[in-house]
Amino acid sequence: MDFEQLKEKAHDLPRKPGVYIMKDKDGTIIYVGKAKALKNRVSSYFANLASHTAKTKQMVSKIDSFDTIYAGSEFEALLLENTLIKKHKPKYNILLKDDKGYPFVAISKGEYPRFTIESAVKDKDLEYYGPYGARGSAKAAIELLQQTFMLPACSRVFPRDIGKERPCLRYQMKKCCGVCTGRVSPEDYAELIDQCRSLLKGNGKELEKKLQDDMERYAEELEFEKAAACRDRIRNIQKMGVTNTVTGGRLSDRDALAFATLGTRSCIALLSFVQGNLIDKKITFFDGLEQEDAPDAIESFIKQYYGIFRSAPKEILLLSELEDSESLEEYLSHLRGSKCVITVPQRGEKLRQVKLAESNAALELDTLARKEEHSGKLLELIGETMMLGKAPSRIEAYDISNTAGSEPVASMTVFHNGKPHKKAYKKFKIKTAIGGDDYGAMAEVIGRRLDRALSGDESFLPLPDVFLIDGGKGQTNVAIEQLKQRGLDIPVFGMVKDDHHRTRALVTGEGMEIGISATPPVFAFIGRIQEETHRFAIEFHRSRRSKDMRRSRLDGIPGLGPERRKKLLARFGTIKAIAAADVDDIADIVPRNVAENIKRKLGEDKNEDNQRPTEGQEA
Repeated sequence: MDFEQLKEKAHDLPRKPGVYIMKDKDGTIIYVGKAKALKNRVSSYFANLASHTAKTKQMVSKIDSFDTIYAGSEFEALLLENTLIKKHKPKYNILLKDDKGYPFVAISKGEYPRFTIESAVKDKDLEYYGPYGARGSAKAAIELLQQTFMLPACSRVFPRDIGKERPCLRYQMKKCCGVCTGRVSPEDYAELIDQCRSLLKGNGKELEKKLQDDMERYAEELEFEKAAACRDRIRNIQKMGVTNTVTGGRLSDRDALAFATLGTRSCIALLSFVQGNLIDKKITFFDGLEQEDAPDAIESFIKQYYGIFRSAPKEILLLSELEDSESLEEYLSHLRGSKCVITVPQRGEKLRQVKLAESNAALELDTLARKEEHSGKLLELIGETMMLGKAPSRIEAYDISNTAGSEPVASMTVFHNGKPHKKAYKKFKIKTAIGGDDYGAMAEVIGRRLDRALSGDESFLPLPDVFLIDGGKGQTNVAIEQLKQRGLDIPVFGMVKDDHHRTRALVTGEGMEIGISATPPVFAFIGRIQEETHRFAIEFHRSRRSKDMRRSRLDGIPGLGPERRKKLLARFGTIKAIAAADVDDIADIVPRNVAENIKRKLGEDKNEDNQRPTEGQEA
């Protein structure tokens, strides 16, 4: 359709609530929106174009057709809009990163529950608290709970491992209650976990009062050891400020949201408060938005962010009114299960809180701009050091890992504008080069990587500005030869290590070394790339070996499929632990006849191991 046809079609729409779906000439969905009155909203895109933001103008220029879906109410339209955005991820909608960016603290079930960090709410057998602004925040929350309540931080599984080994150093230092000694009953442990729940829910003051009451009661009953334990927990809570640190943002009373822009980048800051105390901050950056896009950005953020976690606070503070705040409140109340209100405060504490969110958004943008300026200067320095003639935007690094030539693998890491671009990382299983042939393995990996790019595989595009190879002149020349065979000319450097396994120089194919130790920023950056690439290769190699070990020991056991194997390993941790467990313990996870098959098979494997010749003996 041309512009006039689109305009005419929009004028023919009814004034009813619904969703509109914009498509380009290829039929690809480029934008999804909802409207209280479809005619008014859709027509606005094709009228008074000068008032549109740059983003909207660009989107309108790409529209070739649009569809509409009528809804019974604006609330139903909002739910449908959310579903379609999540499904199609349209180019011009303001999209949030998924829930993996917001981890949760989870508590398992059983006699002795343990804490884990989870990336999403999925398992019904876990209790979830959060989300936290980053994985580090969730980890810190668990560590604070472990310190405050002297909970085990080891990998032992209870009650299975009670009394099997000597207590660890943390118990000797009186930093662990010592579940492994058998002196902590399931009832006592459950009480500790309930107290953790109180903190995770933000009820720190109530917990302190309860512990104070318990301490006085135990003292009156002459149970001085229990009274002292309550006293110590109160002191730990007060000393470490746990009440303000351990709570996740989802359980906040109030969230303050603000939008700020700097150049072509914008930011939304969300501050979470419990009982007036700031407990968490979350920052989300966007590109290509202007200050005029603030209402749309905030509305999109609210719908998607709280939709991810299927919950909302009692109140959300904003600096200005939203057009569809009424339907948004209905949506948020639906997620919360009780009333949620959107407020634009004019004075007092609430105004200070939302102004604090605005200043945080502005400061985060300023900090990011300064970091990027620093990264730009560093890349210019690297370009000069490598004599590239320009700052490299994309750097790829490669490393080979094997154990005595077995299970060879390779890693490819990508640094974009000076930062790890982990979504672009690649793992390679070496297929042709065997027996510890690192040169052959490197040739295979570089060749496969280039062939995938030349075939048009977008996951291997673009090609880098420079290749870094973990190795010396030999490995570097192998990579150069693969490029020449395909008519490509991209700089390649080997990363030469010193006696401490740190990259001391770069080497060219001709064997010329470029020293970097005298330039600290370059030395640190290249060292970081080398370490990251080596880490990624080692982790992949270890996971391959671990999978093969598990496969060889557990595969082929009658009645033991992938799901049951997974449950066994989740409970016992290792094959060795499964082999050492009683049939009754294994039968708690799988049917008894399968448990007996497992014990029989692992027992046979152990006998075979005992009969095998040791190193140096003739088989």
